[in-house]
Amino acid sequence: MNSIMKNEYFDILRKIHNKSSLSQRRLAKELGYSLGKINYCINALKDKGLIKINNFRANKKKSNYLYILTAKGVTEKTKITLRFMKQKMHEYDDLQKDLKKKK
Repeated sequence: MNSIMKNEYFDILRKIHNKSSLSQRRLAKELGYSLGKINYCINALKDKGLIKINNFRANKKKSNYLYILTAKGVTEKTKITLRFMKQKMHEYDDLQKDLKKKK
């Protein structure tokens, strides 16, 4: 999985974690992704075992789904967050070193 896809997967995992009943259309709108991209990513996350997809069976609109992060999904979301934070801390340290050199 390349870093661009990791970012997109993370964005989707984060949104689903915060509100699992978002539709794919709503996810696409909130994240600024195409509906096709959201559908592709949702299916990939499901195939990787990071989310489960449940249909609201009692609902007359069978297009309503509930996306649930699996334990593996929560773990992956946490790993991506930690890698991102470590990267930002290294960038901050490098900037501090550059500023000291310029003084």
